[in-house]
Amino acid sequence: AFTDHWYFGAGGALEGLTILSGCEYNLGVNDTAEGVIHIVGVGMEKDPNLKRETATRQSIVDGIKSCGGLAIWAHPAWSLNSFADTQTVSGFDGIEIYNSVSAAGQSSRPYSGYFVDVLANRGIVYPLIASDDTHFYNDEDKTRSYVMVKAASCSGEDLVSAISNGDYYATQGPEVHLKRDGDKMKLFCSPCVMINFLSNLSISRDKKVKGESLTFAEYPIKPNEKWIRAEVMDQNGNFAWSQIVKIVD
Repeated sequence: AFTDHWYFGAGGALEGLTILSGCEYNLGVNDTAEGVIHIVGVGMEKDPNLKRETATRQSIVDGIKSCGGLAIWAHPAWSLNSFADTQTVSGFDGIEIYNSVSAAGQSSRPYSGYFVDVLANRGIVYPLIASDDTHFYNDEDKTRSYVMVKAASCSGEDLVSAISNGDYYATQGPEVHLKRDGDKMKLFCSPCVMINFLSNLSISRDKKVKGESLTFAEYPIKPNEKWIRAEVMDQNGNFAWSQIVKIVD
């Protein structure tokens, strides 16, 4: 998706590659203390025709969704967003847990795991997305982070439908699948050297597994856990992030 700021990029195809329509809408300028938020819309059937001069956070999300698109909360760590920001807007279809450009010549805040975990503690769970948000077109911010989608086909319609249903995981290359099986969480992945289970519990000795060519791990759900997600890392330092699984007794 081509998602430049306040410029609607139409969907279509480029030499056989499906292109989703998209646009990035940013409010606030540079001072994060005065309220900066970036919202990405993808898969819109038409231009929402939002104007920066009159747009609000909620009107951006509503405009994207009224045109059949998906509204993504972009790089909350880079923007230093807080829980209070969730009280100003609702209806997101996903949130970036990793944003490559936020580590490339920018603020060294590419990872938003802390933010999504704080939200999960409050019962707010969004599907997790990784993206490049490419600005510099170098090895730091291009073809590094993306979502692996389980779709019926690579058509724009099927891709948007699958992403809307949460049928994807965020990755820099590794494969990761996390599911609940009774009182345990089971994780399957491509060969990795680290598997880490994260939850609302701060301490649990069996949360992290290290080794060589790990492809499976099992984690027993603790009595007070409300949600669990997982991260894996391969031998080259590339990560993948599972979706958050809510634990319901």
